[in-house]
Amino acid sequence: MHVQEWLESVPAVAVYVLVGPVIGLESLGIPLPGEIILVSSTLLASRHGDIAPVILGACATAGAIIGDSVGYAIGHRSGRPLPARLGARFPGHFGEGHIATAERSFRTWGVWAVFLGRFVALPRIFAGPLAGVLRMPYGKFLTANVLGGILWAGGTTAVIYCVGIVAESWLKRFSWLGLVAAVLIGVTSMLVLRRKAGKAVPGPAAVTAE
Repeated sequence: MHVQEWLESVPAVAVYVLVGPVIGLESLGIPLPGEIILVSSTLLASRHGDIAPVILGACATAGAIIGDSVGYAIGHRSGRPLPARLGARFPGHFGEGHIATAERSFRTWGVWAVFLGRFVALPRIFAGPLAGVLRMPYGKFLTANVLGGILWAGGTTAVIYCVGIVAESWLKRFSWLGLVAAVLIGVTSMLVLRRKAGKAVPGPAAVTAE
């Protein structure tokens, strides 16, 4: 079976079930490719009549909001030891540099770090757990979490779906181009953030002082 035909045979329910949990787990603090899954699923929806973009966007939004809230609860309960444990398990995503950069952004931007972090790969993973660790008031966190989740997940779904519909004939020839572009953008942003995080690692004295 041709790849395109196989993709169009994927049940809509399977796509919904995949998108929500993956984005939820990513928002909870587990490094998964949530944005790539959302973009590729939305492109598929633009050529798959059974996949409703509204339901897809709702699943992505629910996953983002619930995942962030669970991450906040875990961070709030675990406290400071949590970043160290995550760093031991996922050193490529939760190293000292990443944690230092994330904490600095939270201290600088406050609740805006939760809202704006939704649109960048690594901060999207950090936001919920770190907000809990730093004891951000839950009301403020929830407001930023809900607004950021709706705008990021719903907005991404709407924009990518419209692009897919408008460029349908073009995408039939280059069906994976959007996915490849999303992967490249995601990898590039991650590398840039890692580099900035590496430069921002404070020395032991600085960490103690903070």
